Amino acid sequence: MTIDDLELAIAAAEAGAAVVRSHFGTHLDRFAKGGGDFATVADIEAERAILDVLRAARPGDAVHGEESGRSGGGDRTWLVDPLCGTLNYAAGAMLVAVNVALRTPAGTAVAVSADPFAREVFWAAAGGPAHVRDRHGQAVLVPAPQSALVDVNLDPPFPNGPAFHPARLLADPAFGERFRPRVVSTTLAVAWVAAGRRAAYVTDGDLRGSVHFTPGIALCEAAGCVVTGLRGQPLHTGAGGLLVAADAPTHAALLEIIERQFRH
Repeated sequence: MTIDDLELAIAAAEAGAAVVRSHFGTHLDRFAKGGGDFATVADIEAERAILDVLRAARPGDAVHGEESGRSGGGDRTWLVDPLCGTLNYAAGAMLVAVNVALRTPAGTAVAVSADPFAREVFWAAAGGPAHVRDRHGQAVLVPAPQSALVDVNLDPPFPNGPAFHPARLLADPAFGERFRPRVVSTTLAVAWVAAGRRAAYVTDGDLRGSVHFTPGIALCEAAGCVVTGLRGQPLHTGAGGLLVAADAPTHAALLEIIERQFRH
């Protein structure tokens, strides 16, 4: 029996999530990646488990792994982030995600973001709604702004600095009047916008083809969120970055605050 791409992505993400759970709370060997960044044995073994699943079913596809880099050729590329939130994980915090997406010339064909500890899998396929699957069943993701919680990525680099810095966004009085900041430090928070658990997410940076952000962006687009670049422009153009919001009023309010930084 041939497994379809969505089923394959979910199976791969779940294989990685199982490895992440198995190493949690144990001694973690660290491997420096430069600039203060590092991988743990959990990152490396989770990626290996994911790649084993993908390569067994799609040996002709290319793969871009966070830890192993690019391999293979062709016009189908699997993007793999085996443990998004390594710093959280190494510090004993369960705020992490396992991300798998398939990119084709037409765009992101399937996207999966798994929470290893909540045992949730967020997923979407091109042309369909976004879903969440857990131990109790499956549901369609519905964005909602009511929480007023906005997750802001404070991890460098900040290519739009010094004009824009996300920390100044949090200090703007207009932000505090309407929103409440959160800093989860994992792209699981992007999936939470699609799921209605966050009102918005903001990050600077070049996200084109990102193993970290591609699945969450696809989930939000499938769920009907407002998804643009940092300054409201089409994704991966101009200033880059990401501003994703549960609805248009939330997006407009955040865009106004962001633009105030650029004007000053």
